[in-house]
Amino acid sequence: MSDDKRDGSKPEEQDWAAAKAFYDSLGATSKKPKLPKPQTAITIAVSSRTLFDMNEEKDIYENEGVEQYVKYQEEHENTPLAPGAAFPFVKAVMNVNVRLRELYPESEELFDVVLMTNNHAQVGVRLINSINHYDLGIERFCMTGGKSPIGYLKAYLTNLYLSQDSVKVREAIEEGIAAATMFTPKKEVVLSDIQLRVAFDGDAVLFSDESEIIVKEKGLDSFFEHEKEFENKPLAQGPLKCFLEALGKIQRKFYEKNERLDCPVRTYLVTARSAASSGARALKTLRSWGLEIDEALFLAGAPKGPLLEKIRPHIFFDDQMFHIEGAQQLGTIAAHVPYGVGQRHHVKKDAK
Repeated sequence: MSDDKRDGSKPEEQDWAAAKAFYDSLGATSKKPKLPKPQTAITIAVSSRTLFDMNEEKDIYENEGVEQYVKYQEEHENTPLAPGAAFPFVKAVMNVNVRLRELYPESEELFDVVLMTNNHAQVGVRLINSINHYDLGIERFCMTGGKSPIGYLKAYLTNLYLSQDSVKVREAIEEGIAAATMFTPKKEVVLSDIQLRVAFDGDAVLFSDESEIIVKEKGLDSFFEHEKEFENKPLAQGPLKCFLEALGKIQRKFYEKNERLDCPVRTYLVTARSAASSGARALKTLRSWGLEIDEALFLAGAPKGPLLEKIRPHIFFDDQMFHIEGAQQLGTIAAHVPYGVGQRHHVKKDAK
């Protein structure tokens, strides 16, 4: 009888256990914190151009070619790259890990950030130096040398993929992976350094686009009638439901230590739905999934930007570009989720 049949574990789990045991034995006396276990971690894959501001380098690549691009990166490898759109989010995620390790010193159930980039390996030194400069603690890299990294996302057990390349984000969504195209806000705002704040739109983000289809095809009155009729029927899940689920898993670890009021993760539902006419179904859907949301904000079609300006999330997910653009103008770090019927009406360009 094979070993995996005797102990009930799968071969890939045995391989991980053996590799982990060897790695731990090498670092038994190391002061660096243990890496999260991929099977239990919340893995966030982020592109290098999203984590760092690489617009100047991108111009060199597009105008002078890959060889000049690599040469420039090597010549400047000791110059840290400036923070990009995803930088505050990643920094906040790492701060949550610090708090988790205080409560659960041996836990491997943490956020794990992977740098997922189609950069060439020769650029790796500058990326490593930049990550160490900002003390981001990113240990896992995937550098694909000009090829799309999307095929590696599932192998890295990715829970969320963030990029500024809308084509790659769409490919990830089609593969069933939560993903979004990130945008740099038009102005800088001061964000919380003690709490990770994540804001979600509802339809076509946390939920499916079934309600949006009704609005587009039959109008608001039919939508309100439909939501009332099916108030007790949960909406189907959208592409970011699994990420909210992962955040809830982390939050519960703090709740179990009586840290609910001091939890370093806070979630927001920011939806164009109106509370009286269609809000109940959204809340009942979350309840049916066993998920909590810290704040639910129903705007009844009003602009989201001014309210997001007050929340100051580290990231805001929405499927509609006009909400993304409005949030950007007022300093919100916004991420477009290219999913659902709304994409037929808005042609999306790469983030700048």
